[in-house]
Amino acid sequence: MNNTPLQPAPAASGRPLGHIANGNNPAEMHSAQVKRVLRNTYALLAMTLLFSAGVAVAASTMQLPAPGLVITLAGFFGLLFAIHKLQNSGWALPLVFMLTGFMGYTLGPLLTHSLALPGGAQTVTLALAATGGTFLALSGYVLLTRRDFSFLGGFLLVGMVIALIAGVAAMFLQIPALALAVSASVALLSAGLILFETSRIVNGGESNYVLATVGLYVSVFNLFTSLLSLFGIGGSSE
Repeated sequence: MNNTPLQPAPAASGRPLGHIANGNNPAEMHSAQVKRVLRNTYALLAMTLLFSAGVAVAASTMQLPAPGLVITLAGFFGLLFAIHKLQNSGWALPLVFMLTGFMGYTLGPLLTHSLALPGGAQTVTLALAATGGTFLALSGYVLLTRRDFSFLGGFLLVGMVIALIAGVAAMFLQIPALALAVSASVALLSAGLILFETSRIVNGGESNYVLATVGLYVSVFNLFTSLLSLFGIGGSSE
């Protein structure tokens, strides 16, 4: 009898059985997941921006009144909380469109006010072009360099909280200089948030495209409204 121990048969490809195929390589799987999240995020972002713009135009055309500070904050944070709570359920997408539609409605009265100023149409167009150009430039930079901007998270959060408090104070105290400073600060912070949010997606820090879309949408919305306020103040002072 031959007592030679049995040897394991080689894999069909000639590689050891423990070899991980290229399709199952963790790095490639991570890259595929990032691409999928990016694709879904930008597709949903485009749809929500179009939907929000349509609601804003409708609200401006029908001369709908502004919802007020309390309703705006309650609606925004309430829907944002619901999205985070139900991010993995079937309610996530409807809630995203509810949030973006609501924000579009709040934008309507601001558009009406801006269009009523001298050169209002040019102001809105300039703010829209500046927002689009800034978003494309910052997103493109992160996508090309894959630089990690996660270190900005704490600073941007604190900055936005301070800007929110200062904005409420400027509204009640009627201080134009403070309002101008808040708009400039929010514009810069929003640009930083675009870098931060895009970096999180590219580097795998955000794998839920619903939350990624909401983060980018809010940044783009705040950037546009702050630029609109800045350009409107500059145009009205001429």
